[in-house]
Amino acid sequence: MRVRDLLAPGAPRLRLLAAEEELDRQVSGVMTTDLQDPGRYLHGGELVLTGMLWRTVPADSERFVRTLAAGGAVALAAGEAEVGPVPEDLVEACRRHRMPLLAVPDDIAFGTVTEFIGRQVSADRAADLAALVDRHRLLVSAAGGGGLDAVLDLLGGDLDLDCWVLTPTGAVIAGPVDRLSAQDRDQLVRAHLAAQRQRRRPPHRARLAAGSYSLLPAPASAEQETPQAGTVLADWVLVVAGDVTEWTTKRQQLAENLARLVAAERHRRDEGRRLRRRLADELLALLRRDADPAEISRTLYASSAMAARYESPESKSPAEEDSWLVLSAEGTGLPEGAVRAVLEEALGGTTDRALVAGTGAGAVVVLPVPDGPVPAEVLRGLLAPLEAGLGSEGRITLGVSAPAAGAGGLRGALEEARHARRIAASRVGRVCVAGPEELASHVLLLAAVPDEVRRAFRGRLLDKVVAYDLEHQADLVRTLEAFLRSDGSWTRCAAQLHVHVNTLRYRIGRIEELTGRDLSRLEDRVDFYLALELA
Repeated sequence: MRVRDLLAPGAPRLRLLAAEEELDRQVSGVMTTDLQDPGRYLHGGELVLTGMLWRTVPADSERFVRTLAAGGAVALAAGEAEVGPVPEDLVEACRRHRMPLLAVPDDIAFGTVTEFIGRQVSADRAADLAALVDRHRLLVSAAGGGGLDAVLDLLGGDLDLDCWVLTPTGAVIAGPVDRLSAQDRDQLVRAHLAAQRQRRRPPHRARLAAGSYSLLPAPASAEQETPQAGTVLADWVLVVAGDVTEWTTKRQQLAENLARLVAAERHRRDEGRRLRRRLADELLALLRRDADPAEISRTLYASSAMAARYESPESKSPAEEDSWLVLSAEGTGLPEGAVRAVLEEALGGTTDRALVAGTGAGAVVVLPVPDGPVPAEVLRGLLAPLEAGLGSEGRITLGVSAPAAGAGGLRGALEEARHARRIAASRVGRVCVAGPEELASHVLLLAAVPDEVRRAFRGRLLDKVVAYDLEHQADLVRTLEAFLRSDGSWTRCAAQLHVHVNTLRYRIGRIEELTGRDLSRLEDRVDFYLALELA
């Protein structure tokens, strides 16, 4: 019930003395008190009945009303049976604090007012419960039919309540896209990720220029094939316009049930990804063993056929779409499988053809070349909101290859993406991305060299050095790397390794004896440099 219902026909004969503009406040109960400081017993939503026995001087009125306002009371009803008419200082205090003030005549018992409010609140709760039960039934029905959009449309039309389902990168899964700008979505997911990382209890609240929003996590089911996909960085978030903590308990349950429906839809979607994940893992295994391009093409064709049949009938076959990108990603301070889940969510809104394979702490992605530019910058912006959820130790680094023509070029593209990721890893930041334009020319050449040639070249130069290190617990390989980085400067290299120059000369001499090469010659230095790059 509302405060104004106490002044309606059939209600006890009360008189309004202050704050007429606040009569639409919801009354959830009654509290009768004459304590000077009743604040500790207020929970919010009460109408306070008082005989004013706490008042000895006019200043007491300001202190009493201030305590009620701070405690969340919605109105004050002052009885005139004990001390007579309501004093003007109490009226003024209620006006200052916008607290509705009602006078209870001396012939109206407090019990009558309490009984009336109790009947009204009980009737409201019964009606609210019946409506919620019916609405829950409609929500479940909508979820089984049109998916999340049908559920959110139902809430928008029935309750005039805007809701959205977002990925951690701010992409809209469901909800009215035109009512939430990209900038607002970015701020909301960042606020959600930060609150989750700090382990704050949901619902989380965010205040934007457009108003306040409530954020409820909708994690994937723990029964899914990859439990790690339920990490904070991959879970969807339900955004509700308004502050659900101010709703009634039953209405808060409605929001919680909606979050469960969203989680169920996420689980259903993840179940549909099982075959795609298996194809992605198979493709990565083929690339790692440098399989015949015909085998790789068959896996790509199976992926295209599945997308055309189940996901997007407009998807083209590999014959029509023979240029591919490879992404290599690595996570630091994250659970195993988290990076794979993050990239599945991040790329899900841009293409239905991405194959995302897991590599433990990282992932490898193969996807058709988009119509726009190579997406290094796009990926950097897409993943930027995740920084709020990574914490002090978490980090994601990602490298992007140049377009590869056909299945035969994917092996080289994978190497190129890995080199680009190493460049990204050398930078400062929680989310770092490097593209093919940042690779040196020799890296591009190495990426195109067949595996067996690469292994043979490296083995001829370094196998004896590596074996010597293992047998004698020496440090020749690291010394060689430092010597090349120092451009052959004995003093700089010795300082870098914290050894005497004579020790350095001995080690370089041993490397030359083992390999038959001369590190004073530029040609031999270049060969050693390339061999180390092939590691």
